Amino acid sequence: MTTKATRAEYCVLACAEAWRGAGEVLASPMGTVPAIGARLAKLTFSPELLLTDGEALLVGDVPAVGAKAEVVEGWLPYRQHLALVATGRRHVMMGASQLDRHGNQNISCIGDWDRPVRQLLGVRGAPVNTLNNPTSYWVPRHSRRVFVERVDMVCGVGYDRAAAAAPSATRYHRIANVITDLGAFDFETPDRTMRLRSLHPGVTVEQVVAATGFPLTIPGEVPCTREPTDGELRLIREVIDPKGTREREVPPA
Repeated sequence: MTTKATRAEYCVLACAEAWRGAGEVLASPMGTVPAIGARLAKLTFSPELLLTDGEALLVGDVPAVGAKAEVVEGWLPYRQHLALVATGRRHVMMGASQLDRHGNQNISCIGDWDRPVRQLLGVRGAPVNTLNNPTSYWVPRHSRRVFVERVDMVCGVGYDRAAAAAPSATRYHRIANVITDLGAFDFETPDRTMRLRSLHPGVTVEQVVAATGFPLTIPGEVPCTREPTDGELRLIREVIDPKGTREREVPPA
């Protein structure tokens, strides 16, 4: 590959890295870029990952985004999916309408609970996901509207609230990654607050700080997000996402 990787392709790779070393677990990506990332991980460094067709089937091949799988390995109806979630053998990558410094996520409503100004998706499975599975978040537009000092409603459980609820909530709780169009983040700090882990090419620390509504932990030296290899770019462009849907979710910078 001679063409340089786009911002969207760096995001795909950063999402894929969330499943590195995950073993034989179900990858549950929510969003176009995470879906491409999960497929990339499966085809490269995490071949043990389990993928679904997004409905009720475990698939044995890795179809392009939007294409139908040709190999079916098993049946995973909703009730069995819920049982799987409870076992922890799953790494989910959810979205977030709001996310705070402790990793509390909101996908339910904006504004006061008694009179919200916006009704969103709803709590859904976010509490169970965060308390039972390794969880990562994908935010395609990093802004102060998303990264807030305090979420209006807690759906996905952050580190502070899990700690307050005692060991029953912290035993399997782990927020592994937050991936955005600006960089990659984690909570590997003494107080379990959000840390800038890497910057995508062309992004500065100042840009990230300006787009975040709370103080971030920022190391003295922030590395650049790993560049996709030629082989990874070929898989992204020719095998997994030949229609370029990733560029619609993360337009060129």
